[in-house]
Amino acid sequence: MKTFKTLLSKFRREEDGAALVEYGVALLVVILVGTTALVTLANNTGTLFQGAADASDEVVGAIPAEGDGT
Repeated sequence: MKTFKTLLSKFRREEDGAALVEYGVALLVVILVGTTALVTLANNTGTLFQGAADASDEVVGAIPAEGDGT
């Protein structure tokens, strides 16, 4: 039982555990912010490319096909 009490008091004195938890929380925040940024960027990029595709469809649709006689 003495060993357990010694271990418990040593754990209370050392701050390595608290620092590890703080680094874990900081890492979680960075991951969440990074994921949110990537999802937003992907959505904006998809919208941008869809707009370009729609514009090119309008341009290609305005060109008469060969053999139309127009």
